[in-house]
Amino acid sequence: MSKQAYQLVMAAFAASVEASQDHRVLVVEDGAGFHVPAREGHPLGLEIIALPAYSPELQRLGESGTFRASPPVERLWQLTDATVVNRCFDTLDHLTDALAQRCAWLETQPDMLTHQTLFHWWPLLRN
Repeated sequence: MSKQAYQLVMAAFAASVEASQDHRVLVVEDGAGFHVPAREGHPLGLEIIALPAYSPELQRLGESGTFRASPPVERLWQLTDATVVNRCFDTLDHLTDALAQRCAWLETQPDMLTHQTLFHWWPLLRN
């Protein structure tokens, strides 16, 4: 994508969500080279934050050299996606409801979540 195309997409997106001084919209971007605002900046109402380099993956040095490993939260996507993959929803609300129901069910499955996210190399937080 070119920088010009990106600017057109951002302007169209801002218009479609009615971004304004009073209706702010957060956009999360990766480090793609075309993620550069026009000279006058992003459209009014869009707030942009950039992911750190190499997101969402972690860089980890193992005994046999460098390798990449996904952080535990990345493995949860397969659990949430299971309910929406290969389905067509009539409205965004229907999609949101399906995901909310799935997440509510997942909250009752701590063993499943732990199995997907607890790695020996991931630091544990202690209160």
